[in-house]
Amino acid sequence: MTHGEFDRELGGESGGMVREAWGDEGRGDPFDDALALANNVRGAAAADAPATRGGDSNPPTTGARTPATSDPTGSTDSTTPEGPPPRSTPTAHNPHPTPSALPWHTARDIAERAVPGPPPPETSTLGEALGRTLAAPLTALTDLPSFDTSAMDGWAVSGPGPWRIDRPAGEAGAGPRAGILAGHASTEALPDGHAIPIATGARIPSGATAVLRSEHGEVRELSDGGARLYAPRPAPPGQDIRPRGQECRRGDQLLPAGALVTPAVLGLAAAAGYDELTAYPRPRAEILVLGDELLLHGLPQEGRIRDALGPMLSPWLHALGVEAAAPRHLADDADTLYAAIAESTADVVITTGGTASGPVDHVHPTLRRLGAEVLVDGVAVRPGHPMLLARLAPRRHLVGLPGNPLAAVSGLCTLAEPLLRTLAARPPVAPYRAPLAAPVHGHPQDTRLVPVAYRDDERYGLMAAPLHFYGPAMLRGIATADALAVVPPGGAERGAELELLELPWSAGWSAGWTPGSSTGWTAPGAPYAPTGGSA
Repeated sequence: MTHGEFDRELGGESGGMVREAWGDEGRGDPFDDALALANNVRGAAAADAPATRGGDSNPPTTGARTPATSDPTGSTDSTTPEGPPPRSTPTAHNPHPTPSALPWHTARDIAERAVPGPPPPETSTLGEALGRTLAAPLTALTDLPSFDTSAMDGWAVSGPGPWRIDRPAGEAGAGPRAGILAGHASTEALPDGHAIPIATGARIPSGATAVLRSEHGEVRELSDGGARLYAPRPAPPGQDIRPRGQECRRGDQLLPAGALVTPAVLGLAAAAGYDELTAYPRPRAEILVLGDELLLHGLPQEGRIRDALGPMLSPWLHALGVEAAAPRHLADDADTLYAAIAESTADVVITTGGTASGPVDHVHPTLRRLGAEVLVDGVAVRPGHPMLLARLAPRRHLVGLPGNPLAAVSGLCTLAEPLLRTLAARPPVAPYRAPLAAPVHGHPQDTRLVPVAYRDDERYGLMAAPLHFYGPAMLRGIATADALAVVPPGGAERGAELELLELPWSAGWSAGWTPGSSTGWTAPGAPYAPTGGSA
């Protein structure tokens, strides 16, 4: 919900009154707590008078809670609640009653179970599998390594030293001895007491007992054109030789079904002999950014503001393994929104703004017009209270995010991420908890999601430090955060362990996939030299 949406929903003078009462300091979240007051005002209006929409209403001045003073963290809140906001009932003027907000954990569970599971798996090339989830275990198709290889640049030696170094047949008499290079194999057995130069990764010749590193040997030329290799200490059998099957044997399970295909997994699959992988397809999402007030370029001006959600949502979804094109920006027009949703073929449509009940909030009427089934309509969480989840078709859904940036992030983590995780067949993220480095002021009834950053503490170890600037319209806090702390109603004291929702850049959600990324790579390397040392 944008500031404009908030004003429309709460009503002209009352909206200004609430902002003035709570203040507008940058370190708190006045609009968040004002929204709680707005819910009570709206509930009281529904009970005492026929319901109206958005700015068309004139909410009464009675029944509102008295704002409290700010706490040390810069947050504000209301006095002790008398109970949840009243639920409106159907009337001739209000055929669509306002539902009660669902508890935060309940809403996440509904989103996770909105679909029975992912679509059928597909077989694709290695590059196309990046960011997907394996549908079958990754089993080695060969031994790794598939032959005995040298772990170092140096000499393959046979028996105890010193060793004679002979030039291979056909090699010129001048210059350094080339020996055995990676990708080549010697066809001759290495006699006892002999040595031959060898490169890292080259195949060990028959008869070799060890590899002597280049920095550990000394070569002395002989008068007959040969040379002798000396070492300050013996080379025990097997030294610096990677034996065949050291990493795995053919048929060994390398990764279970359900593993995320990361760049490292692609490398392992290629080494194990795979050209293709069977994995679940990436979910497809379409982003619809709503609002006449949004600018795509330049500075805010003439009552219009920059779109902060468009640049943020696509890469955030990519980090979740989702295919998402550039966002579409739509005007505040009901028919335009209806056509965009009706014509979309995406698995999940994500809208921003328009989830309240103001005069240009068209999401709810459009869902009714489409015959959609609303699964979640409001969540007891701050920020992000007016988020929603609807089923458009058996395997197609819509997630409605509030228009305020941090409230939209809350909606992503609450509804979009669990739904998309199920569609992508990604396993649930293991719950993670950490103690708070400072107290957090809570909402009296609702869960609160607060940006936190990890800090080291001498007593508690790793702690979650609450960040300032966590109001619904603010991104300054989340931009430097590692996670969102799930603060229960009433708040939490310093040292209290809270559940954390780690963010893509700290939790490793991303598999490195981006649209149009290259499917190939070039390995750096350098020509072999007998004195190359270790790799």
